[in-house]
Order: sequence, then C-alpha cells, then structure tokens
Amino acid sequence: MLLFVMIFGAISLSFIVLSVSSYGIFENRATTKKLNREMAFQIAESGINYYRWHLAHNNTDYQDGTDHAGPYVHEYKDKDGNIVGHFSLEIPTPPNGSTIVTINSTGWLDAQPNTKRIIKVRVGFPSLTDFALVSNADVWIGNGEVIHGKMHSNNGIRFDGTADAPITSAMATYTCKSHQGCGSGQAKNGVWGQGGPESYWKFPVPSQDFSAITVKLANIKDGAQDGGIYLSSSGQQGWHIQFVTDGTVNISKVNTTDCYKAKDVGSSKYFWPCIDLKTEGAVTSYSMPSSSYIFVEDNVWVDGVVNGRATIGTATGKSIIINDNIIYKLKDGNHTLGLIAEQNVLIPHNSPNVLEVDAAVLAQNGAAKRYYYAGDMKDSLTIYGAIITNKIWTWSWVSGGGAITSGYRNTNSTYDANLLYGPPPGFPVGAEYNILSWEEI
Repeated sequence: MLLFVMIFGAISLSFIVLSVSSYGIFENRATTKKLNREMAFQIAESGINYYRWHLAHNNTDYQDGTDHAGPYVHEYKDKDGNIVGHFSLEIPTPPNGSTIVTINSTGWLDAQPNTKRIIKVRVGFPSLTDFALVSNADVWIGNGEVIHGKMHSNNGIRFDGTADAPITSAMATYTCKSHQGCGSGQAKNGVWGQGGPESYWKFPVPSQDFSAITVKLANIKDGAQDGGIYLSSSGQQGWHIQFVTDGTVNISKVNTTDCYKAKDVGSSKYFWPCIDLKTEGAVTSYSMPSSSYIFVEDNVWVDGVVNGRATIGTATGKSIIINDNIIYKLKDGNHTLGLIAEQNVLIPHNSPNVLEVDAAVLAQNGAAKRYYYAGDMKDSLTIYGAIITNKIWTWSWVSGGGAITSGYRNTNSTYDANLLYGPPPGFPVGAEYNILSWEEI
C-alpha cells in the first residue's frame, strides 16, 4: 500500500507541477502578448503625434517630406535608444479646398510584428467661415433680422434682432455712432440693444485678424493663372459670371450698366453708382476650373446655380456685384462658392424682391452692403454661408426708431456648417490644426 501511494502520489504531484507550470507559462505569454499589444497601440499613437508635429511645421505637406506616395515607415526607440518597433503612416491628400487631413498610423513591436494596432485621426484648420457674420466695423442688427450661427465684430454691436448662437464683440465698451441710431459721444457696451437672447452676448473677446486676407487674393490669382480661369480687364464695365447647373461657367463682358441715385453708409450726400447690369456681350462657356480659382482684374457680376467648388477674387479697387440669386445645386458641402472682393460685395438696385445667396462673402477692404435707394423696398434676403466684411455691413437701412426705410425688410443669415473645415478654396484659415475625430480601426 505504501509503495502504491508513493507511486501514484508522485504521478499526481508531477501532473500538478506540470499543470501549474504550464498555466504559469501560458499566463506569462498572454501577459507578454497583451503588453506587446498595448505597446503597439502606444507606438501607433506616437505616429499620430509625430505627424501632427510635422503639420505644425509644414501644414500642406502630406508626403512626410519625401515627395512620394506612402506609406511612410519610422523607427520607434526606447529610452536607451534601442529600436524596439516601427510605425507606418498613410496621409491621403485632402480634396481641393478642404482643410481636413486624415492621418492613419499603424504601430507594432519588432518582437511581435504580427500584432498591429491602427489609429485614424482627422485634423483640420478652422476657418473664418465658422461665423455667419464677421465684421471689422460697428454693426446694427435690426428687429427684422435673424442670425443663425455665430456673429462677431471687432467693434460694437447694436443687436435688435434674433440669434441662436454666440454674439461677440472685441470691445468692452465703445462710443456708439449715428449710423447705429445713437447721439453724439454715447457710450455703450460691446453688445447692446433690444434683441436677444442676451445669454448669447459676450464681450470683450479676442479680435479677428483681417490683415491675413491680402495674401489669399494673391494665391487665388496664382491659382487662376495655373489651371483656373483668369480674366484680364474687360475694357468695358466688367465681367458677368454665371454658374450653370451642369457644372459649367458662362462668362461675358458687361458693356453697359444702369445708374441709380443712392447714399452710402456714413454719408448724407447722394451719388450715382452704376452697378446694375444693362447689356452684355457674347457668352463663352468654361468648365468649372480644376484649381477652383477664378480671378478677375475688373468688377464682376455673379449669379446662377453652383455645381462644384469655386472662389472668385478681384484685383485692387474692384468689387463683386450679386446680380441675381446664387444657389447651390445641393447644400451638402460638395458645392461651395467664395466671393472675395478687394473692395465691396454689393447688391444692386434692381435685385430680386426675394433673394437667396449661397456663398461665403468676403469684402477685404470694403463692405458687404446695399446702398440706400430712397423708397426702394424689397421683401426678403437669405444668406446661406458666411459674411466677412471690413467696413460697415448692411442689407437694410433703418431709421432711428428701428423701422426699415430702404433695402430688405427681412434678412436671414444662416451659417453653413460645411464651411468650418471645408471653406471655399483660398479662404483664410487658422494657424493650428484641431483634432476632429480619433478612432482605432
């Protein structure tokens, strides 16, 4: 019996020791594999951080400084300088006009190369088109005006309308002017008025930089001369650009215009602006430019249905006139129009009674506005996009008591969310990429 117990006890003990040892080895391997998998994740994330650093120093390089297509493989070293793993990067070139960059990073340890982790991150530059309205001058929003989206002024805002997003001013207080219905020397808060909700009002906040816009017009001209549409001086009044639903662009010379008696903001004197298109020459049809840039060395009248992405820029001293409705084929972000005038973006006397403008509008050294035409009243204006104006903006003229006396009785400015990270080509953007999404795939 003793011999029997000793033999079978030894066998049982051997099984127990073998089982415990096997379990220990298995757990050790599983722990090592789990650790290596976590390390592969950390290496993949280091690839993301590396390329964000790279973009901070060269924000338009999507080829890792190599001038050839990826993937781009980098070594990963430990604290002692030993190579322990690698990460591989793939960075697709963004669509023309988009500021969104997608970074795909795959990481692995050399000790376990078949265990890989992949991280996908989207980063983008925010644009000035993040706002429904940005002004470098004082603003008066009347009681018939609605702002859907953020609004900002580097000066003071009288707000008698309705908002559904932050209304901000760079001023804590300012001296209200007569064109805002104030008496001489009247001090007001950065944002004030009878509108609301007041919970959206915030002041002072940092100002927006209008000085960066000049470079963008130079870039638009270069792009128009290289794969875009470049129009020299017409020798007449300017050019008429009409976008067509099929994706083409019809262009003709404006031969003659009509003139109407008007007044400008801040002036009591009448003058005769000649900005209503009367007659034009033969039409030439173009395909939507591959570079998306159109540059005009003259005044330009614009209307039509936009199918694609384009930006129109003008030369020094020239303006853009919104001749008629400008409509996107679809409001899905694939169709955008930028109107960047070195001087003014104007709505003429004979504009439609009900007008819609789907575009990001930017008046670099002038204003987005409609002149005061005595007794000329229109019904409604809808802006879908963004308005960026250096000087005093207005589509409607308001009496000191708040009544509309000229222009559009009802205006509706609606922010196009597609423009924040996908603005029209050439529009000014921020200086630092923001993370838009992060996921493991």
